[in-house]
Amino acid sequence: MFGGIGTFEMIAFGVLALMLFGAKLPEVARNLGGTYRSLKKNVDEFKREFQAVETYDPKPRAPRIVEDAPPIQDEAPKFTPPPQDES
Repeated sequence: MFGGIGTFEMIAFGVLALMLFGAKLPEVARNLGGTYRSLKKNVDEFKREFQAVETYDPKPRAPRIVEDAPPIQDEAPKFTPPPQDES
């Protein structure tokens, strides 16, 4: 049931816990339970984020056609140096 932990081991663990924690055992158990719930919640949220990224499939956009756009030039305009002043 518990992966190889027998009755004797469970009893020994219980006695050891009582010896270590004594009257504070219920509080310690509550803290461990809260920590476990918090950890499980965070792990589940992390898994959901990864699944959302895996299933994300953006739709490809169609190219925009602009009717009144100027024609595209094949070459860049030629450079003409400014006139020189002769003084």
